[in-house]
Amino acid sequence: MNNTRYKNGLTLIELLIAMVVTGIVMTAVATLAYALSSANDLTNNTSEKQAQIRFAALRISDLIRHSRLVCYADGDDIAVWRADDNNDGRINIGELVYIESGPANDYLYIGEFPSSDGTAIAISSIGSPSTNWWLAYSSDIKYTMLIPQCSNVLFGFDVLPPQSKFVSINFNILENNIVRQYQISAALRGWAGNLLDGGGEIVSDDD
Repeated sequence: MNNTRYKNGLTLIELLIAMVVTGIVMTAVATLAYALSSANDLTNNTSEKQAQIRFAALRISDLIRHSRLVCYADGDDIAVWRADDNNDGRINIGELVYIESGPANDYLYIGEFPSSDGTAIAISSIGSPSTNWWLAYSSDIKYTMLIPQCSNVLFGFDVLPPQSKFVSINFNILENNIVRQYQISAALRGWAGNLLDGGGEIVSDDD
């Protein structure tokens, strides 16, 4: 006896059932692929932010550890005398480095002066870079972005500059829709407080 079902092919009902099952399977595959893609994007984003944090922590902590003085600080930025390159016992513009957070405290970057001007700078003359006080010593300031997206940046000190020997920087970062708090801290190993007079200015070597 001949099998007319297989001779005539699939029935309409069987074809419809097959299409429905195929649609369900394809939907499940697409949903899984989207979920994996989203998870991968979140992982990549988190990895990128963690790399930025590690780089910033290394750069800032190394800068502070080797600095001689914290010369200036306000809510947006701090200025450090990173080294006495020409051994004159004075601050020159090329030896100053700013760590800035911006007016909204939502990023971290470093500002340096590519200048060889050897004019001595009084600590009381150093202010916020936004005031352009430095134009008398340098024609430019070079910025290096450390963390492009963060919030609530807060600078902390053991005592007020220029007597500070310890610096901490607190900030928040949004990771996977969760706000996480971070801190970068370091102590000035070569603090040059012996050069300061009672008014907080650097005393020259021949005084």
